[in-house]
Amino acid sequence: MGNKNFMTVDEVAQELNVSKSYAYKVVRELNAELRQLGYLTVTGRVNTSFFRKKLCYSE
Repeated sequence: MGNKNFMTVDEVAQELNVSKSYAYKVVRELNAELRQLGYLTVTGRVNTSFFRKKLCYSE
């Protein structure tokens, strides 16, 4: 994915090899968790570092 700060729903779907609708669900859940931690979020995008951390990718 390179050095991007945010991943789109399409990128999440491709990375996880899931449908776009399921990727939207993943992005919503991750963004809800980020909001609870006090971060601002962008609808339809998720922070790449947080995505990788939550899905056990090494960073």
